[in-house]
Amino acid sequence: EDADLWGPFLFCLAFGASLLLSGKVHFSYIYGLATLGWLSIYGLLNLMSETGIDMYRTASVLGYCLLPMVLLSSVSILLRLRGVLGYGLGVSSILWCTYASSGIFTTVLGMKNQRILVAYPVGLLYACFALITIF
Repeated sequence: EDADLWGPFLFCLAFGASLLLSGKVHFSYIYGLATLGWLSIYGLLNLMSETGIDMYRTASVLGYCLLPMVLLSSVSILLRLRGVLGYGLGVSSILWCTYASSGIFTTVLGMKNQRILVAYPVGLLYACFALITIF
C-alpha cells in the first residue's frame, strides 16, 4: 500500500553506475527518460482506469520493476551486448520488466482485461532503457 521512492532511486543509480563501469555515461538520459516515462504512464493509467493511481505509486512500481535492466547493465560490464546473446538478454529483460509492472498496475487498478493495453506503453519505456544499455 505504501509507495517507496528510495528503492527506485537506488535502482536508477545502480543502473547508471553499471553503465558507467561499462564505459557509458548516461545518468542524465536515465533520469530524464525515467521522469518522462513516469509522468506519461501516470497520465495514461489515470485516463484508462476508473479509480486512478497516485504519482508516487506509479514511480515506485516502474522503479522497482527496473531491476532486470540493472541486471542487464551489470552483464554489459563483462560481456559485449551487441550480438545475438545481448539482444536476447535485452528482449528477455524488457519482457520481464513489462510483465511485472503491467501485472501490478492491472491488479492495483482493477483492470483485468486491459493488461495488454497497459503493457504496451510500459514495454516501450523499458525498451528505451534496454536500448541505452545495449547501444
